[in-house]
Amino acid sequence: MPKTRQDLFDCLDALEIAHPTVDHAPVFTVAESQSLRDEIPGGHTKNLFLKDKKGACFLVTLEENAEVDLKTIHTLIGASGRVSFGKPEALMEKLGVTPGSVTIFSAINDPAHDVTIIIDAPLMDHDIINAHPLSNDATTSIGRDDLMRFLSHTGHEPRILKVSA
Repeated sequence: MPKTRQDLFDCLDALEIAHPTVDHAPVFTVAESQSLRDEIPGGHTKNLFLKDKKGACFLVTLEENAEVDLKTIHTLIGASGRVSFGKPEALMEKLGVTPGSVTIFSAINDPAHDVTIIIDAPLMDHDIINAHPLSNDATTSIGRDDLMRFLSHTGHEPRILKVSA
């Protein structure tokens, strides 16, 4: 059973990580979420759930306006051949979220560490990083260093690479 938003918040509380959250109407695209920028400062994310030819899974987290070349990203992230978007069933199985709700916080739903987490280096220039708290009807803000501590707590050591164009 995937973790819930409350499970995520309980984990962050236990780690003594501040996580102010703004509830809003569900957003499914970066374009839909941009109306929230004035309300929520910091770097806003978009996430790509990718799978390579051998079935390895990757969660790539980038700044919302960053562009990625899907034809060449495999050479940067260490994938076996070209990557494609993972199917919704694999997304639910591996990260416990549905399309539109993909988030770096979904690492909490990957206790087997089946997913390699990649963070685009320019995102780490922000002191505050914003992401969905496992559902796309809210945005949670977390300090950059606290995000790294959370990921470490989940057993994920993200690879910070420049993958955006």
